[in-house]
Amino acid sequence: MRDYVEKHWWAARTGDPATLETVSRRVRNQILPYLGSLSLRQIKVETLRKWLKDLEGVISPGTAVTVWGYLNNILDSAVDDERIRKNPCRAKTIKAPTKPATKARAWTRERVRAVRAALPLHYQILVDIGVGAGLRHGEVIGLAVDDIDLHGGVIHVNRQVRSVGGKLVFSLPKGNKTRTVPIPGHLAARIREHVAAYPAKAVTLPWKDPRPAQTKVEAKERAPQTHRLLVSNRNESAVRANMWNEYYWKRALAAAGIIPEPKVVKRKTGRGNRLVYEAAHEFGFHCLRHTFASVQLDARENPVAVSKWLGHADAAITLRVYGHFLPDADGRGRQAMDAWFASDSASSSRSPSAPQDHDRDAGEPDSLPAEAPSEAPGVDADMASDLQEDAA
Repeated sequence: MRDYVEKHWWAARTGDPATLETVSRRVRNQILPYLGSLSLRQIKVETLRKWLKDLEGVISPGTAVTVWGYLNNILDSAVDDERIRKNPCRAKTIKAPTKPATKARAWTRERVRAVRAALPLHYQILVDIGVGAGLRHGEVIGLAVDDIDLHGGVIHVNRQVRSVGGKLVFSLPKGNKTRTVPIPGHLAARIREHVAAYPAKAVTLPWKDPRPAQTKVEAKERAPQTHRLLVSNRNESAVRANMWNEYYWKRALAAAGIIPEPKVVKRKTGRGNRLVYEAAHEFGFHCLRHTFASVQLDARENPVAVSKWLGHADAAITLRVYGHFLPDADGRGRQAMDAWFASDSASSSRSPSAPQDHDRDAGEPDSLPAEAPSEAPGVDADMASDLQEDAA
């Protein structure tokens, strides 16, 4: 198994460097230590049942789903390469891991303020933009002052900062899609205050892939870019997300009473102790993004517009993740239909050429007007259509 993965399956993998790094780590940590020494033909349904049992408690259900997908792909490739006759992952008697259904949770104003106040002053703007514009963490730390149009009232989300092979790079936002997000007046004021107190720093990073280029095409694609970042670290470089989460975000969560205080653990190497916080994935930076979405949808903003601001592929994703934030029906639909029928009745009664019942042919059925008015008072037609299609 290990030989096949390393020499054949992995050798043929291509794609985004950061994604490949994640795949490699999962395969090396969750698949090969358990199954790597077996021959491909030794991996049976019973083997997979035991493997899944061994993974329980070691990784989260969501990670288990991802790792299962990687193993399934490896064994599918082995079938196509005629190494084995069938893929045991596809047996009817084995139950693939599933991720428990969870709902995105928004934060209260009090919680957002408490966490923001517990951060160093020059990092508080990250919270403002996360909750005020819905940017992802990597997008906020990759935001340049040139991407912010305060006069036009918009933020252009053109890049993110992320780690590839332990080195920071600039790359396009998730899904390789740039987007434009409106800036509320309160957020615009916070940005002005931040820039006045902490001037932007020019940061240069490789584009997408930090590895040395082997061809002219790669050299062009990976050429370093320089941007004046809104937020930088004390070394005037880009913020490293995982370090920031561990040393600043979790500390703020603990100060706000959201997670427990850290444990003091003696260092394995060197002298002294270190602080260790418990895992806090459910209280990550993405909670600010959830809060942004909840405020927009509760205010009856068009889900299609919210989807674009969040950078989702389509509105269906937004409604699936954040649909529970939509307010309950309040009768506006019924009122709109009443207005629609009332408008039709009024126009018919005013029309001097409107035919009377006794003028119709005996075989002509009654029918509604062929076309509805272009506007129905009191309802957002686009929003109503989107919600009706999603419910169907």
